[in-house]
Amino acid sequence: MRFRLGINYWPAKSAMRWWQRFDPAEIERDFALLRSAGFDSARIFLLWEDFQPEPGTISRSAIMDLIAVADIAHQNGLQIMPTLFTGHMSGVNWIPYWALEDDTDPTSRFRVVCGDQVSRRRLRNWYGDSEIRSAQALLARETATALVGHPALWAYDFGNENSNCVIPLTHDEALVWLREMTEAVRSADDKTPITIGLHMEDLEEDRRLGPKEAATVCEFLCMHGYPLYARWADGPTDAMLLPFLGSVTRWLGGKDVLFQEYGAPSVDRKLTSKVGASGHFVILDDETVARYLTEATSLLHSFGFNGAMLWCFTDYAESLWNEEPFDQAVHERYFGLWRSDGTAKPAVAAIKAVFDGERTNAADDIFWIDIKRDEFYQQPRENLKRLYGRFRRSFHP
Repeated sequence: MRFRLGINYWPAKSAMRWWQRFDPAEIERDFALLRSAGFDSARIFLLWEDFQPEPGTISRSAIMDLIAVADIAHQNGLQIMPTLFTGHMSGVNWIPYWALEDDTDPTSRFRVVCGDQVSRRRLRNWYGDSEIRSAQALLARETATALVGHPALWAYDFGNENSNCVIPLTHDEALVWLREMTEAVRSADDKTPITIGLHMEDLEEDRRLGPKEAATVCEFLCMHGYPLYARWADGPTDAMLLPFLGSVTRWLGGKDVLFQEYGAPSVDRKLTSKVGASGHFVILDDETVARYLTEATSLLHSFGFNGAMLWCFTDYAESLWNEEPFDQAVHERYFGLWRSDGTAKPAVAAIKAVFDGERTNAADDIFWIDIKRDEFYQQPRENLKRLYGRFRRSFHP
C-alpha cells in the first residue's frame, strides 16, 4: 500500500468563491502542477451554500462543475476527496441562510458568511435538527450519485473541522448524524471510503464527535494539526506535534489515520519584515517552512500513517485580500506551497526530493501512553500536554 501525498485545494484567484467563479482552465493548470510535483490526491471543498441554496434543492450546475473537476483530476493522474457541508474554512463559517437561526450570536468565535455577507445569526444545530439532517443527507446522496464509479474518486469527507461550526449536544446526537450521512452516501455508493475532518481542538476538548465516534462509520480517521495554533507546542515549526496528534487519534479511534492538514504561512525572506504577523500568528520565511514541511512529511511517513495532505495548494491573489477571510486573517493569504503567480516555493522541491511513496508499517508501540482510553476526555487538554511531553522524550530526546 502506498503512502498518499495530497494537497488541500482552492484556486488562487477565487479561493472560497471557487464555485461561483468556476474556471476549468485554472484547474487544469493547477492539477498539472500538482501531479508534476509528485502529489497524487487533492481534497476539495463543496461550499455548502453553492451546492445547496435551499434545503430541498441541489444546484445542478455545481454538481456538473464537480464532475468536471473529477474529470480534470483523472486526466492529470490525481484522485479527489470531496468535503461536504463546508462549512468552516480558514477562520470563517460559510453557511446557507436556511441553516441559521433567526436570533443573533454576539459571542461567536468565528464570523459567519451567508449570501456573500457577514451575518450575526446563530447556526442551527444540524446534529439535533432533523430538517437540517435531512437536507444534508440529500446533498450527500446526490453527490454520491453524481460521482459513483468515477475513477478519480478516492474518499468522501463529512466536513471540515465541524466542531468550529456546531458541537453536538450529546455523543448520541453525533452518532445519529454520522449514521444518517453514511446511509445517504451508501444508498448510492457502497464502496468509496468515508472519513471526517477532525482537528486538534477535537482532542483538546470533548466536543462529542471525536475519533471514537467517527470510527463507528469511517474507514479511516483524519487529523489536522498546526504547531502555530498550539501554545503548548515547541514553536510554530514543531514537526513532532503532527505524528503525536495522529498517534493519539489512532489510539482513541482504533483505525488508520490520514494526516489531512498541516502547513504554515510563509513568504520570501525579504518580505517577512514587511508582512509581519497576523494577530498572534507569525508569518515565516519560505526556507524555514520548507525545512519544517519536509521534516513533518518524513515523520508522518515514518510513523505509519496512510498519507498526508498539506495545507494548502496556493497563496491567494491580492485581488481577494479585501474579501473574507483574508481581510482580517492576513496569515491565511500565505499558506500555499505555490505563490499566487504560480511559482513554486522551496517546499515543493524539498518534499519531492525526500518523499518515498511506499507506506511504512503503523507504529503500534504506544508505551508513552499511560492512561486508558476512557480516561482521556476526563481532562483532555491536560492529558494531551502531558502525553506530548512523554512522546517527545521517547522519540526526540
